[in-house]
Amino acid sequence: MTLKLTSEENTIIDYVESNNAPSINNLKNEKDRYKQIAIAQMSKKKAINIRLLESDIERIKAKSLSQGLPYQTLIGSLIHQYANDKIKLES
Repeated sequence: MTLKLTSEENTIIDYVESNNAPSINNLKNEKDRYKQIAIAQMSKKKAINIRLLESDIERIKAKSLSQGLPYQTLIGSLIHQYANDKIKLES
């Protein structure tokens, strides 16, 4: 399998392989710092407004109550699962 790289990716590889890239002091701390940045970026939440049928909201609230979850958490979980191909819509 041949990997196709962008020109930007090739530039980065050339730079690193040229031995011109400086060494990083305290590499473990830097890795940890960037890991925390990535985690924070992935867990950012954004408020949205959507219009739903009142009857659907009432049903979701009833289901969330039986699950012991706040209804907004349940809705967010459903959207997250759909976005990550964990659940599919029937066609």
